[in-house]
Amino acid sequence: MALTAFMVVYFSLRVIVLRRRLKVGLGSGGHSEITLANRVHGNLIENAPIALGLLLVAELNGLAPLYLHLFGCSWLLGRVLHAIGLTWGRGGYHFGRFWGVLITWAVIVKLALVNIGFFILA
Repeated sequence: MALTAFMVVYFSLRVIVLRRRLKVGLGSGGHSEITLANRVHGNLIENAPIALGLLLVAELNGLAPLYLHLFGCSWLLGRVLHAIGLTWGRGGYHFGRFWGVLITWAVIVKLALVNIGFFILA
């Protein structure tokens, strides 16, 4: 999904901008803002391959475009909510972080079940 690629670049850019502003070449330099931005980016990178891979397999298995779009939009909603929640919540509890993770996991689990269903019915 191209929009996920844009999110990856945007979140990476946030880390770069903070490192340049705070004059940190590698890591966080003890700055919580960099650590937080790095985790927002890292969490997306950790979850994207499995979700996008499952989405691709579901498409190749012939899942109807409506469902592919619903899964894709839900994925993006979850990732945006998570990023906002993690950032605004400063690493603690936040509505967006909670629901972002829940939506992300729901998409991954449901896509896995869809793909298992295609395998069983094949």
